[in-house]
Amino acid sequence: MEQTYFRKGFGLKKELRPLIDSDYQSALVERIRSRGYTDQFGDITVHLAKEFGFCYGVDRAIDYAYETVHQFPERQIHLLGELIHNPHVNKRMTDMGIAFLYPDSDGSFDFSHLTPEDVVILPAFGLTLQDFENLKKIGCILVDTTCGSVLVVWKRVEKYAKDGFTAVIHGKYTHEESRATASQVEKHEGGKYIIVRDMEEGGLLFDYIAKRPGHLSREAFMEHFASKASEGFDPDTDLEYIGVANQTTMLAKESLAIGWKVHEAFVERFGEEHASTHFRSFGTICSATQERQDAVADMMEDSPDVMLVIGGYNSSNTNHLAHLCRQHTATFHVEDAACINIDTGSVLHKPELDPATPEVEDYDWLPEGPFSLGITAGASTPNNKIGEALIRILQVRGIDIDLRMPETVG
Repeated sequence: MEQTYFRKGFGLKKELRPLIDSDYQSALVERIRSRGYTDQFGDITVHLAKEFGFCYGVDRAIDYAYETVHQFPERQIHLLGELIHNPHVNKRMTDMGIAFLYPDSDGSFDFSHLTPEDVVILPAFGLTLQDFENLKKIGCILVDTTCGSVLVVWKRVEKYAKDGFTAVIHGKYTHEESRATASQVEKHEGGKYIIVRDMEEGGLLFDYIAKRPGHLSREAFMEHFASKASEGFDPDTDLEYIGVANQTTMLAKESLAIGWKVHEAFVERFGEEHASTHFRSFGTICSATQERQDAVADMMEDSPDVMLVIGGYNSSNTNHLAHLCRQHTATFHVEDAACINIDTGSVLHKPELDPATPEVEDYDWLPEGPFSLGITAGASTPNNKIGEALIRILQVRGIDIDLRMPETVG
């Protein structure tokens, strides 16, 4: 019987590495890294975050996509949604002949045109349990690139459901990963979940648990969370036992704070002993997300004059890096190097954390005279896009640069 599910690649990583490196690596970025993450270009001192760009999960997903194309040259290959949240990488997937299947506004996919002859790549964010089962019934060849850190959260959420705990998930209810994570409760009859976006929305939950003055009525609570909770969710019965988890790319401190506030609400209403048996919380922020956030925090101690954050506008981890930087210095979140206009010197950037915020164009964003420039990038941003963005800034300032590899410079 033909194997139809693959999660460990096809053994082509070494063979395809030169091709992948040529698509995504940057000699300029390697030069800065080799010089202690700080380099001088004319009157600009460039500081590169010590953790930035592609994480292990993204590297793995990209490797598997390239391997899949070479493993099945005669078959139609489909990708569910986006492999990762980066426009350059996703365009490269299209260039290789991969067809994108996007969900409807409610997050559901139409698989009616797929056949057992088709190959389907599951994205790094994962896939809902129902969608996965539907694909298995069709008999497609499935290449699963779901990130290991996401799988850790899934196991935690499934255990909550098994033990009768409602999963409170810190995340965006429209995000592929949060939907996939929430669906894990379906592995056990009666499994429940509720998704909270941030501390502000979490406040509605905390107040209801503690029955604080002014809390939402049962009906108002159910209406607010109708699209963010499991079917038939009843706050009067489904908030008795709670386990906290999160979308892996959220702000780590906020995820921890939400967990603590849920615990605090239990203690306030029922006492410490009750909370100890009715509440669970485990750190499920992925290590790469944490490392990139920590690296930005370290950079902010030196207060660069300008901070450039590179990555997709729909990338949660990139948005959160930009949010952290804005609290300390002038920050510009660009989706791609092309957002920096060499002719006019302007930059198109997203000024807010909210993904719905439109781009704005600034012309006087680079200081006159010497200045320090900090650079970081989301976990789905390739090094070549980081290098291209810096080159454009240097060109705006009329600074020439030697692009030879580090070992040949100087």
